[in-house]
Amino acid sequence: MSVRETIKSQIIGALEGAAFPISSPEALLAAFPDGAATTCRAEGIEVTAGEAGKLLTAGDFPFKSAEDVAETIVSRAGF
Repeated sequence: MSVRETIKSQIIGALEGAAFPISSPEALLAAFPDGAATTCRAEGIEVTAGEAGKLLTAGDFPFKSAEDVAETIVSRAGF
């Protein structure tokens, strides 16, 4: 599995129990199990939800699914 797919899968898994839609950055961070400290790892790359959140803009919200969140983050991060 590629770095992109691994990170994307981990984000989706971390948001498994989240209630969508998510309308704000604060609500998104709160939806992660360890908040901003939730960490995804793949092939020596490590990214926290807090770091990933910096890639998002107000125009990205609301998110309708974990897949939307994950795709937006991995695309912006260039994975």
